[in-house]
Amino acid sequence: MLVEIDDKIVSTDLFSEKFVCDLSKCKGACCVKGNGGAPLTEKEVVQIEENLESIKPYMSEKGKQTLKNNGVYYLDEDDDPATNLIDKKECCFVYFDKSNGAKCSIETAYKAGEIGFNKPQSCHLYPIRIKEFNEFTAINYEVWDICSAACSLGESLKIPVYRFLKEPITRVFGSSFFDELSKIDKELKNRESTN
Repeated sequence: MLVEIDDKIVSTDLFSEKFVCDLSKCKGACCVKGNGGAPLTEKEVVQIEENLESIKPYMSEKGKQTLKNNGVYYLDEDDDPATNLIDKKECCFVYFDKSNGAKCSIETAYKAGEIGFNKPQSCHLYPIRIKEFNEFTAINYEVWDICSAACSLGESLKIPVYRFLKEPITRVFGSSFFDELSKIDKELKNRESTN
């Protein structure tokens, strides 16, 4: 089912599916696996390129080498920019902590106050995926088996996808959009209880 908010078409999976990242179990697998880099906006490409010297200290040596050889991004099959990958595996901005969990050097630089922007919105919003069309923006929930621990944790805590992603949703679409999602969630719950 789909709902419409202004020029956005939202999948109701954002309300019905439960999700809370469980990094202790998945170790940040979404930054390592998959068939491509993280989608980037044109603005994000510029921000990253302009702030590379502040991001580099948090990067792995392989990541720095990938940047040196290939730059920040490549163009995917839709001619959209995406972060370059190390050996066709992890994102070039990934480094690994002591527990072998994948961490983002962009996010780490942001949290350290070195740069004024967080990791790419496509990463921050995951498992929500955005697709831009001429007339509207589609907002969907992407199911990926590497996130099964997140689905289990979300189910046990009863936290829907959209609520877990309040911070990135607000960052990308604004607080009034998040408020609309909350209203729709209540309406859907009321309908369920009256049926």
